[in-house]
Amino acid sequence: MPDMLVNLYGSEVSALAKKANGNFATIRPALPPEMNLVIEWVRENFSDNWASEVSVAFSRQPIACLIAVENGTLLGFACYDTTARGFFGPTGVAEEARGRGIGLSLFSDCLQTMKTLGHAYAFIGDAGPVDFYKSAVGAIEIPARDKGIYEGMLRRPKTQS
Repeated sequence: MPDMLVNLYGSEVSALAKKANGNFATIRPALPPEMNLVIEWVRENFSDNWASEVSVAFSRQPIACLIAVENGTLLGFACYDTTARGFFGPTGVAEEARGRGIGLSLFSDCLQTMKTLGHAYAFIGDAGPVDFYKSAVGAIEIPARDKGIYEGMLRRPKTQS
């Protein structure tokens, strides 16, 4: 999967904020006492690697992780400035809450936060849903011969059955 680039001053990012408005979950920065709960939720629902990145997000000041909450239940998360400064992600929404615009709201709010913090561009590393990012904010693929920052990353050995 390619890395992608988003112009935070582009009209698509402004339009995304209007489009993302309307889901019923509350999007807000995570709080320090929520750290273990959020990291464990990400580990259980996504991966150890993403949980590690969320851990880094909690070490930032301000905390670089936004969460989606509804009736006291965690429904999703989105991080920025974790693997590298200027990077968006990881991000994920609980399976049962997908299709409600929560991911779009998390993405939009993260990009707006990054812009407020002084970033002109956001990188999406190893972008999964490439077509989504292209259509949502006009993200462009960064031409590269390798996997960028994730090239050579240590991975847990696969267990034999």
